[in-house]
Amino acid sequence: MTSPFPSILPFDGVTPTVDPSAWIAPTALLIGDVTVAASASVFYGAVVRADTAPIALGEGSNLQDNVVVHADPGSPVAIGAGVSVGHGAVLHGCTIGDRTLIGMNATILNGASIGDECLVAAGALVLENTVIPNGSLVAGMPAKWRRELTADERGGVRANGERYLETMERHRLAQGGE
Repeated sequence: MTSPFPSILPFDGVTPTVDPSAWIAPTALLIGDVTVAASASVFYGAVVRADTAPIALGEGSNLQDNVVVHADPGSPVAIGAGVSVGHGAVLHGCTIGDRTLIGMNATILNGASIGDECLVAAGALVLENTVIPNGSLVAGMPAKWRRELTADERGGVRANGERYLETMERHRLAQGGE
């Protein structure tokens, strides 16, 4: 982890835990009961604020620029492995399954559960306590189930996460990391 700024902050005596292979951008903020797994990344301007309940970012997952993740009392956030959360998205007290893509500026509210290998379209608003099954495309305001993803689309979602692993390494190296 490389960060010349104090971007990892304790709250109520709990300090974020970051795997050494993860990367946190110098302008990202991790606050409180946050766990960042191996090879995960948090990009520029993202804020992960676990001041009321835990937040876990899974292995190889990425939070892109200006993402906001926040938990509420009784509504922790769990983000699975290989997840990509697009620029400007907001995740609030929700669960995201493995190998899922959350589109840019999407909002996922408390109690919502997004399955594995899903695509939440850019700008979608997933309402509280909504459950999205594995392999789904959801879109709209409010977001609604549209259809199952094709095998090619699922592959594209997985490929997006894999590309961000490479992007993370390029940024780590550009900032003098190993």
